[in-house]
Amino acid sequence: MKSKRHTPEQVIRKLAEGDKLLNEGATVGEVARQFAITETTWYRWKNQYGGMKANDAKKLKELEKENSRLKTIVADLTLDNAMLKELAEGNF
Repeated sequence: MKSKRHTPEQVIRKLAEGDKLLNEGATVGEVARQFAITETTWYRWKNQYGGMKANDAKKLKELEKENSRLKTIVADLTLDNAMLKELAEGNF
């Protein structure tokens, strides 16, 4: 079975549909089967995206992407700084 990546918007939509089914008396296993996911995935999605709306998830992804970019910049600048210190000391 090929794994499929769901967008945050899809996950939130499926969580909302699943919550409706659960309120109508379905079990988590039945809901997971309907969405072709495992129960573990359902609970992981619930923990990660629990009370979010679709636009909140989009903002979260954008912030995670920006955070990753900024971490890369900091790592590069730290390396540059270390190299300059070493050159200034004459230890090359």
